[in-house]
Formats: sequence, structure tokens, C-alpha cells
Amino acid sequence: MTRRPLSGRHVVTTRDRVGRLDSALAALGADVIHVPLIAIELPADGGAELARVLGTVADFDWVVVTSQHGARAVGAAVAAHPSVQLAAVGARSATVLGGLAGRTVDVVPERQTAVDLAVAMGSGPGRVLVAQADRADRALADELSRLGFHIEPITAYRTASRAPTERERAAALSADAVVFASGSAAAGWADTIGTATPPVVATIGPVTATAAERRGLKVTHVAADHDVEGLLAAVLAALTATAVESV
Repeated sequence: MTRRPLSGRHVVTTRDRVGRLDSALAALGADVIHVPLIAIELPADGGAELARVLGTVADFDWVVVTSQHGARAVGAAVAAHPSVQLAAVGARSATVLGGLAGRTVDVVPERQTAVDLAVAMGSGPGRVLVAQADRADRALADELSRLGFHIEPITAYRTASRAPTERERAAALSADAVVFASGSAAAGWADTIGTATPPVVATIGPVTATAAERRGLKVTHVAADHDVEGLLAAVLAALTATAVESV
């Protein structure tokens, strides 16, 4: 039987739910330790302001989402308004948004970052509804404003820290690698576990890396492609390299 490249390696994932990254790591032989560090919740007002704004969604030229959670919050509301253009920062977010809206998302950047999304949308003017988390970075809104758009950010969901159990904490710290797909997950690690980490700390992109480093975490690898596949490639490269070094 062919030995899979990550056999015997322990990798911590930190998203709120098990997803494609977990499955892909397991397919490569990794022992995946899922330790969710964030919980996705309704906005602080229970979603009242989001519902109010979505009632006027036809008045916008664009609806933009930066995550699958944002896509789930607004997708159904735009289904009846085909004149509103749609944009998503990543392929998975676009799939969720398009599925709920019943049409193809107009803009998905090649490089999955907020700034690349803004550039791909072109220049304003136009009213843009940005559905985002309560802890969202301002990079997207600032870049869209610079390009001449009128931005109306709305909190589509709230990210709350989840404290791991002692057993989860011990397993996470004894692993070979931890991966962060968002700055909020990295912040959750710092808040609930501290700055100690496994030897390999991989992030999905530079924004998440910066968020992690600001909280005192030492990032060792940043995905070249800012998506699940890129993150998987970064982990695979890191752990196969350390395996060779240890021989």
C-alpha cells in the first residue's frame, strides 16, 4: 500500500465546522484534530438591521460578500433582484451566494483577497452593500471607497470566541501543525490557548497572517493561493519538508 504523504502527522483545523480542508488533509493521511475556535452567531441586534437593509437591496448596484457566512445571510434576499450585481471574495463564497441567488456571481477575483476583489470590480460610482462579520477588516471598504464606490457595510453575522476543552487544548499543542483560515480563528487561539503553537503555523493568506502575528503567534507558512487548496499545499509542503529534515 502506498504511504500517504501526511501519514502519522497531526494537523489542527480551527474553523467553526468541519469542511473541505479537513477532508483533504485526511485524504493525504493526516490525523485531523478539529478544534473550532469561533462560533458563528446572529448580529448583536438579532439581525434586525440586516433584515431592514435587505428589504431595500434593490436600491444597491452591488452586493458583496467576504465569506460563506455572509453569503448565507444575504443570498436569498438578492434572488428576486437580478439587476443587483454580485461579488464574492472566494470561490466557495461565490458558490454559496450563487446557489441561493439562483445565478452566477458576477465577480470573483483570481487571487482571493479583499483588495483583489475591489480591483476586479472596477471603478465606481455605485452603491455597494458589503455583508461582513462584526470583526471585519476595513481593507475591502477602504479600497472600494478609493475606487469611487459608495460603501454601506452591514454586519451579517457575529464571530464569537469558543474556548476549547482541556483535552482539545492538549491535543492542539501536541500536534505537528495548525492552520488558520481567518483572523478571528487566530485571535481565538491567542485568547483561549495563548501564544504557544505547534511547530508549523499556516495561514490562508497575508491578512490572516498579520492578524495572527499581531496577537503574538509565529506564522511559519502563508498560502500562496488564498483558498483551501492553497492552504492545503502550504501544509503539505511544510510537513513533508520537516519529515525530510528529521530523517
